[in-house]
Amino acid sequence: MSTPEPHNRTALGASSALIATFCFSLNDAAIKFLSGGYALHQIVLIRSGIALLLLLLVLLPFTGGLSALKTQRLGMHMLRGFCVVFANMTFFLALSVLPLANTVAVFFVSPLLITAFSVLFLGEKAGPRRWGAVCVGMIGVLIMIRPGNADFQWAMLLPLLSAVAYAALHILTRKIGGTESATTMAIYIQLTFVLVSGAIGLALGHGAYAGDGDGMGAFLLRAWSFPATTDWPFLILIGVASAFGGFFISQAYRLTEASVIAPLEYAAMPMAILFGALFFDEWPDMAAWIGMTLIIGAGLFTVWRESLQSPRKRLARPRTRR
Repeated sequence: MSTPEPHNRTALGASSALIATFCFSLNDAAIKFLSGGYALHQIVLIRSGIALLLLLLVLLPFTGGLSALKTQRLGMHMLRGFCVVFANMTFFLALSVLPLANTVAVFFVSPLLITAFSVLFLGEKAGPRRWGAVCVGMIGVLIMIRPGNADFQWAMLLPLLSAVAYAALHILTRKIGGTESATTMAIYIQLTFVLVSGAIGLALGHGAYAGDGDGMGAFLLRAWSFPATTDWPFLILIGVASAFGGFFISQAYRLTEASVIAPLEYAAMPMAILFGALFFDEWPDMAAWIGMTLIIGAGLFTVWRESLQSPRKRLARPRTRR
């Protein structure tokens, strides 16, 4: 099989990144839609079970077979898995009560946190411009969270916690990415999802602590129930979106330089605004627009600076965002 020409690789990589971003955005909207009727851990278990099945049956046979499951770094895989489980759980809890676009925007502070963590934990260098971008992005987060304001919601801290866990996942990926394949990492992440959500379901799935309220508490503590026939398409959708979103983002970074692909991931922001307006009657207010602009602008600036500092270096990315 011939190797694609450079311009074809760039086009294929960019297309893969946009497909992945669309998959992740569909996943977020579908989970927000289902959050009023099912427990979070039940949704995650079904989603991850479907995604794991697809990875094992569709992707694994073409990427080394069962040998791809062999690893000498099981502990690191489990730690990465717990980071992404925490990142997902906090993000999805926030989605149940917050506007879709606001939640996604605060989460996008993660590239700035990755810059800070890379300096603190990996000994990498960051100049004053990138530290300035981190500060600008955090100002955007403060504008959106609005601490001390009458509109402040504690739930706005959840996507920030999610971004911290996602940044930690990224750092761990850099540590093991040289010896572990993307398929191996993706499978172990989905396996961790299944194990953790199943354990939470055994502990809380009876619904004894749920009470009669709505919101995040109910989403986390609600009793498990057999999904309605009309909801199965959404559950299957999030499983397929999770599996193929991870696959296509892996393809994107395999085919094309990170400096080309990383900015395309920010297409999730207009998608979140569109899905929020179409499906949930949500529209950002002025403060949210200002916060989004600062966060996304700072993130894009950080990606651009990274491309200048390391033009031939591909960033090690967590291959399954959500």
